[in-house]
Amino acid sequence: MHPRQFAATTWRILRQLLDDRRTVAMILVVPCILMVLLYFMFENLPGAIPGTSRFDEIGIIMLGILPFVLMFITTSIAMVRERTSGTLERLLTTPLGKLDLLAGYGAAFSVAAAAQAALASAVAFWILDLDIAGAAIWVVVIAVLVAVLGVALGLFFSAFARTEFQAVQFIPVVVIPQLLLCGLFVPRDQMADWLDWISGIMPVTYAVDALQQVEVHPDPTGQMWRDLIVVLAFSIVALCLGAATLRRTTP
Repeated sequence: MHPRQFAATTWRILRQLLDDRRTVAMILVVPCILMVLLYFMFENLPGAIPGTSRFDEIGIIMLGILPFVLMFITTSIAMVRERTSGTLERLLTTPLGKLDLLAGYGAAFSVAAAAQAALASAVAFWILDLDIAGAAIWVVVIAVLVAVLGVALGLFFSAFARTEFQAVQFIPVVVIPQLLLCGLFVPRDQMADWLDWISGIMPVTYAVDALQQVEVHPDPTGQMWRDLIVVLAFSIVALCLGAATLRRTTP
């Protein structure tokens, strides 16, 4: 990888993000608004652990799920725009390598994800009084890793979309099934065996499990580290598959 080309790609993508106010609002403002909405929905419902509310259980999971969803949408649309506008084709004629391009995308969106996770977590913990046993910093770390997963999957699945509208159509196929089966609505051990098996091959399941470990344990657990390794492995595989789709369409 070439450091100068990597840095230039990262800065170009960050500049594009900053120039798009709607995207900035979706990344930074929307998660905070949704967390406030969740607070007023669940604040008066008791949690499974005495002295906690249902918001404590739902809120910490949503701090991980929202970055995944938003980064998948943003990345897939951005990459489709690069393809359809001819920008990707022109970039591949330069000395810029595929690794430089993918690493630049990953770094730029990781910066956005870190800002998103930090801001949403600050609202949840300092304003909405989200109460968990573990440290808030681990929630931010997990949220960033899940956001990177969303970036990687967005880069990969964007290869199968010809328009931005088609990229959005992957949400019911890629995102929603993971939200339904990750344990957010029904604990996995209460699902049918075949549903539990399917959820076990979906990366968001492990992110949710890691967040639940932070919720009930004051210190990082071995299971949490295992979950993070699985999420990271899925991200690396998705990025490698995404690199295989970065091909020139003209000689």
